[in-house]
Amino acid sequence: MPAFSGKYYYTVDPKGRIIIPAPFREIISVNYSPNLYITNAASERCLHIYPFEEWGRLLEKVKALPRTNEHIKYFARRVIASAVEMEVDKQGRILIPSAHRQDSEINGEVVIVGQIDKIELWDRKLWDGVTDISKIDIKAYEAALSDFGL
Repeated sequence: MPAFSGKYYYTVDPKGRIIIPAPFREIISVNYSPNLYITNAASERCLHIYPFEEWGRLLEKVKALPRTNEHIKYFARRVIASAVEMEVDKQGRILIPSAHRQDSEINGEVVIVGQIDKIELWDRKLWDGVTDISKIDIKAYEAALSDFGL
C-alpha cells in the first residue's frame, strides 16, 4: 500500500500556492485520482490534504457516527465544512484558499509532511514548536509508544 512519508520545506508563493513534493505527486498519480481535498485539521493549527479516495473513506466513517454527539458535530464543522476540492496544476502546485491560510497561520515558510494516508501542511514556526522534543515528557512518550508496540 502506498504511504505518504517524509518532510519537505517550501515557501508559499505570492498567490498562495505551494508545490506538492515530487514523491507525493508520484504516489498520487500512480495510486489515486488527481483530485485532492484540503481541509482544516480537527484539533491542530495545520491543514490536511487528502487524495480523493482517502477523503471518501473518511466521509464514510463520519457518516456512520452519531451526528448528535458534540465531538462529532465539532469535527464535522471544523473538518468537513472546511473541505475544498482541488487538483495539482501542471507545475505540481496547489492553491491554498485564503481562509485555510488564515485558519492555519500559513503565510510564508511551510513544512509539508507525509502522514501515511494524508499530507499535513504546517507553518514552519508552528511545526518547529509542535515537534520540539524539549517540550514533551520523554518517559511518558516512550511508555505510550511501547503500549502501542512501537
